[in-house]
Amino acid sequence: MTAVWVTIAGLTIGGFLIKASGPLLLGSRTPSERALGVIVLVAPAVLTSLVVYQTFGGHPTGLTIDARVAGLAAAGLAIAARLPIIAIIVIAAVVTALARLAF
Repeated sequence: MTAVWVTIAGLTIGGFLIKASGPLLLGSRTPSERALGVIVLVAPAVLTSLVVYQTFGGHPTGLTIDARVAGLAAAGLAIAARLPIIAIIVIAAVVTALARLAF
């Protein structure tokens, strides 16, 4: 196996063990309200950080401002307008493509 597949296998096993550890450690106890509040906010925070990193972190020496920023801004406006998710994706893709074409 290549190093890539070893890494994928290791991450898969590690992810499974982390997910399995919660129910095993808690047993039949339920987390407190405060802990549940934190748990609910973890996934959106991680997703947001990944989107920001992928949008602005393209250059190794610093901040990158390119067509992806225009697409992200368009997606943000579409979300604020409460459009359906498919419309948000299409709008972001079209704006990004047009920005890449223009610059």
